[in-house]
Amino acid sequence: ANIQSIMASEKQVNILMKLLDEALKEVDQIELKLSSYEEMLQSVKEQMDQISESNHLIHLSNTNNVKLLSEIEFLVNHMDLAKGHIKALQEGDLTSSRGIEACTNAADALLQCMNVALRPGHDMLQAVKQQQQRFSDLREQFARRLASHLNSVFVQQGHDQSSTLVQHSVELTLPNHHPFHRDLLRYAKLMEWLKNTDYAKYEGLTKNYMDYLSRLYEREIKDFFEVAKIKMTGTTREGKKFATLPRKESAVKQETESLHGSSGKLTGSTSSLNKLSVQSSGNRRSQSSSLLDMGNMSASDLDVADRTKFDKIFEQVLSELEPLCLAEQDFISKFFKLQQHQSTSGTATSEAEDTDGGTSSRSHTPGVPQPISSEKDMIRQMMTKIFRCIEPELNNLIALGDKIDSFNSLYMLVKMSHHVWTAQNVDPASFLSTTLGNVLVTVKRNFDKCISNQMKQMDEVKISKKSKVGILPFVAEFEEFAALAESIFKSAERRGDLDKAYIKLIRAVFVSVEKVANESQKTPRDVVMMENFHHIFATLSRLKISCLEAEKKEAKQKYTDHLQSYVIYSLGQPLEKLNHFFEGVEARVAQGVREEEVSYQLAFNKQELRKVIKEYPGKEVKKGLDNLYKKVDKHLCEEENLLQVVWHSMQDEFIRQYKHFEGLIARCYPGSGITMEFTIQDILDYCSSIAQSH
Repeated sequence: ANIQSIMASEKQVNILMKLLDEALKEVDQIELKLSSYEEMLQSVKEQMDQISESNHLIHLSNTNNVKLLSEIEFLVNHMDLAKGHIKALQEGDLTSSRGIEACTNAADALLQCMNVALRPGHDMLQAVKQQQQRFSDLREQFARRLASHLNSVFVQQGHDQSSTLVQHSVELTLPNHHPFHRDLLRYAKLMEWLKNTDYAKYEGLTKNYMDYLSRLYEREIKDFFEVAKIKMTGTTREGKKFATLPRKESAVKQETESLHGSSGKLTGSTSSLNKLSVQSSGNRRSQSSSLLDMGNMSASDLDVADRTKFDKIFEQVLSELEPLCLAEQDFISKFFKLQQHQSTSGTATSEAEDTDGGTSSRSHTPGVPQPISSEKDMIRQMMTKIFRCIEPELNNLIALGDKIDSFNSLYMLVKMSHHVWTAQNVDPASFLSTTLGNVLVTVKRNFDKCISNQMKQMDEVKISKKSKVGILPFVAEFEEFAALAESIFKSAERRGDLDKAYIKLIRAVFVSVEKVANESQKTPRDVVMMENFHHIFATLSRLKISCLEAEKKEAKQKYTDHLQSYVIYSLGQPLEKLNHFFEGVEARVAQGVREEEVSYQLAFNKQELRKVIKEYPGKEVKKGLDNLYKKVDKHLCEEENLLQVVWHSMQDEFIRQYKHFEGLIARCYPGSGITMEFTIQDILDYCSSIAQSH
């Protein structure tokens, strides 16, 4: 069974093996097909890889093309200058408004092209290098053409403006530069372009402008000041002699004539005034218009109209200069694109300034703006060079005004202070403010010198020993000075200088009055003090000078004290014996004698009293009062008109003494019935009659 089983299994195994062989054949066939398929797929893969690589390259190429297009468009858009702009820069008309506008637009476009922020690698492109070189050439060419044209305009302005000087030679006005400024301001944007692109040419234009304009302004301003001097002194250009001088001062006339030759002509040169100030220093005292100088003249010589004329001329000078400087400064700021009110940051450099105060001399790289402390400083430097003649001309004019009449320093002080105050309110550091401030120092110095001269002459005053003193010259002249000063300073912003001068002068007047009173031989000291301090008090009361209130009260007190002293001293003489008698009575009472017992004293009994009273009957009293009135009349001066005031005070004092005597009689001689031989009514009648009869 086992064998049968094994035999049967062998068959099955053979069948199985056969099946396996067939299966292997099928597998081989499948492998062959798979191999063929793999080969086919490998081919597809290679094709797909090729397609994929090809697509990547196409995409990369597109990306590069887009980027290249963007770069080309950027360069074309930002570095391509229109033909119209190029033509405007090369040939544009710089004289017409339309041409200037076209050139301005072209210059701005060129600047934008030159200032474009190139991307990395652009500067290595040959086309970019060529375009940049072309722009540089265009910039240089146009900058040269613009600078040349503007220089021509500056020169032409000098010629054109000079032709108008003749029109202003007889008028106290300065030529108007507004049309010139208006025409030049059309180039303001081009100047800003030049400043940003070629600083060397911009700076050259700045210097040329200062050179041309400084010469032009110097001619105009010197001619202007020459007219002012002529109007002040009364001369004419044809050489007329001084028609009317405000003061009788031949030295002034001679010196002013000597400024420009013996013919009396004034030629416009002011350097000789500087020489004059040196030459005249030795005899300045005789020429200055001190108070005592004026005291030697009549009131008509001190013509108020002349002083008013000087005031108007000086104000006109300042009023013409101020807008001229402000207009020029405003133009410089706008035309040269300099900020007036905002400082630009920059490092201060070591500079050697020109001797004439112009712009600094510097070595620098062309086209690069140099750092300055501020653009305001540059404006001030330009203004200083352009108007370098203003300050010396003003100082010379002030010197002439001071020589004509030192009281002119009051007018100048007020006017100059006002204009300095106005200029400082606008810009404290401006050229105008600085220049006027410097000149104000000179005016203040002249004013102080005027006050010092007056005080010195007061101290040196001498009075006549043969005539009565009256109102002292320096007292009357202080009144004139104060009245003039108050009229001048009534609308002044600041009067501190005047108030200080008042204090100095009034103290000097007080001291000098007392000095003269002590030295007076012809006129009693009390009269000199009384009359002069009354005059001072009246002056201060009328003028109402607030800073002299204390001095006004002091003057009133001194006047009152010396009036009383003079009255008492004078009244001691007409009733001299009666005065002595009652002085003795009062002395006995003071020694302890009872009043009712004084009559028992031998020297002061009733008989002695009657004897003394009989010596002064009404007739004698009237005669004594009449003599007293005549004596007082001789002592007092007419101009102060104090005679009636003094006489009334004497009447009151006489009545007071009369009542005092009556009181003593009533107390020391009671029941005696003794009375004076005249009454109070008699005294009033005597005084009235005497006053009316003279």
